[in-house]
Amino acid sequence: MEFSLFAHMDRMSPEQTHETLHEEFMALCKIADEAGMRAVWTGEHHGMDFTISPNPFLELVHIAGQTKNLRLGTGTVIAPFWHPIKLAGEAAAADLLTGGRIELGIARGAYTYEYERLMPGMDAWEAGQRMREITPLLPELWEGDCAHEGEFFSFPATTTAPKPVQQGGPPIWIAARDPNSHEFGVHNGFNIQVTPLWQGMDEIETLMQRFNSACESYAGPRPKIMLLHHTYVGSDEADVTRATQELSRFYCNFGAWFQNKRPISQGRLAPLSDEEFAANALMAPENLGRDLTIGTAQNVIERIKRYEDLGYDEFSFWIDSGMSFERKRASLERFVNDVMPAFQ
Repeated sequence: MEFSLFAHMDRMSPEQTHETLHEEFMALCKIADEAGMRAVWTGEHHGMDFTISPNPFLELVHIAGQTKNLRLGTGTVIAPFWHPIKLAGEAAAADLLTGGRIELGIARGAYTYEYERLMPGMDAWEAGQRMREITPLLPELWEGDCAHEGEFFSFPATTTAPKPVQQGGPPIWIAARDPNSHEFGVHNGFNIQVTPLWQGMDEIETLMQRFNSACESYAGPRPKIMLLHHTYVGSDEADVTRATQELSRFYCNFGAWFQNKRPISQGRLAPLSDEEFAANALMAPENLGRDLTIGTAQNVIERIKRYEDLGYDEFSFWIDSGMSFERKRASLERFVNDVMPAFQ
């Protein structure tokens, strides 16, 4: 089992300055690097103070200059917001600037809020079809003289400039959930990222079953699969209980962004009331404590051992939580000091 960190600048209050948030984000990345984590992942989002990362390549190049060993992954770029030539070129340029450390996670996107602003009229189905057209073109563009006539894009023979440092280009990971997306990723020779949210081990097992089914019908080498999960390592049971309460509020906000029904001003969602938080039974603290990777160090070790036994190759510690930087840092330090050694 390998380990990585998944993080954004995670702004829950207008009192938090973007400058301070970025300093804190970088501090977490440095902890991951010094601890020997394999990679750090950061995504692409637009116009949302909830997850701040309009261009992950820019952030990853910056991280490269302040770390030594971390692989640097987009987790994920939103394919339908990109032209394939532009995405291939920027990924290759980032690979050059980081000395060949880039990994390219790709998704169709999830927030209607972003679709409305960047691709008006596009729905999730079309976004998925665009991702399926774009992604297989990337290795061809890196190889060179790729011409294409498709449903969404057409262009004459094109070669990215610069070329990526890595032979064949950065490894590609597909964010997959349904059986078709697993099959698409695996059958194209791509790795798979899965992100169970609040359905616990049942969903974690189901996603692995879908990956295994896709691998059974693929003749090539078995790709890797990464489990991305909200994680908190508490100092004691009282600290764990507090974390479940904080993550419950985070998930309620996440759900409100996803539903796209509340007013938004200055990139911020209209605040939820205490009554609205309490009424969201699905995101209740006790449910998230059961279903996420939350607990004392020994609890977390036992949970990750179960993921390892299922066949997951990498566990990515999702640290976005709405918690203070001090609480995030303390949890991550307990993870690297008390949890990771159990897997070495």
